[in-house]
Amino acid sequence: MSLEFISLENIQRIAHEYGYWAIFFGILLENLGIPIPGETVTLVGGFLAGSHELNYWLVLGDAVTGAVIGGICGYWIGRTGGWSMLVRFGSLFRFSEARLLSIKEQFSENAAKAVFFGRFFALLRIFAAPMAGIAEMPFGKFCFYNILGATVWASVMVTLSFFAGTIVSLEQLVAWVSKFAIAALLILAAFIIIPLWLEARQANNPAGE
Repeated sequence: MSLEFISLENIQRIAHEYGYWAIFFGILLENLGIPIPGETVTLVGGFLAGSHELNYWLVLGDAVTGAVIGGICGYWIGRTGGWSMLVRFGSLFRFSEARLLSIKEQFSENAAKAVFFGRFFALLRIFAAPMAGIAEMPFGKFCFYNILGATVWASVMVTLSFFAGTIVSLEQLVAWVSKFAIAALLILAAFIIIPLWLEARQANNPAGE
C-alpha cells in the first residue's frame, strides 16, 4: 500500500491516539473492501501490547471482533446483491454468465476452506465472505468458519507481533509478513489461474486441435 494515509507511520500514530478503536475499525473496514492493510493494523496492535502500551487480550478481542463483524457484513453484501455485481464485473473480462455459474459452483464446494484460509491472504480476506454470500453458503456454517478463521488469524498475527516485536523492529516484522503474504498470494493465484487457463484452452481447442 502506497497511500500516505495508510502508511505504517500513520497507522502507528492512529493506534497511539485511538488505541483499541483504531484496531477494531481498521480490521472491520478492510473486511468491507476499504483499502486498509488489516494485517499491518493487527501487527501494530500486537507490537503495542508487547511494549505494554495496550492489553494483549483486548487487542486480540478487537482483531477477532472486527474481522468477524466485517466478514458477516461482506457475506450479506454478497448474498443480497453480489451476484448481479459479479455478472457486470465479469462481463468486462468477457466471462459469460454460464462460466460465472461454474465458478460459483466450484467456490460453493470449497466455501468452508475459502472462508477459513482466506483470512491469511490479503485479497481473499476481502472477497471470501462476499463470495460465500453469492454462493449461498448456509449462514450458520459461514458464521462457524468465519469466527474460527478470524480467531486463528488474529491469534497468529497478534501473538507473532507481541513476541517478535521484542526481537526485531516493527518495520522489519511488517516487511517480512508482507513478503510472505505476497508470495503466498502468488502461489494461490497460480493454483487457481493455471487450471482455469488450461480448461479454457481445451474448450477453445476441441478434439485436441
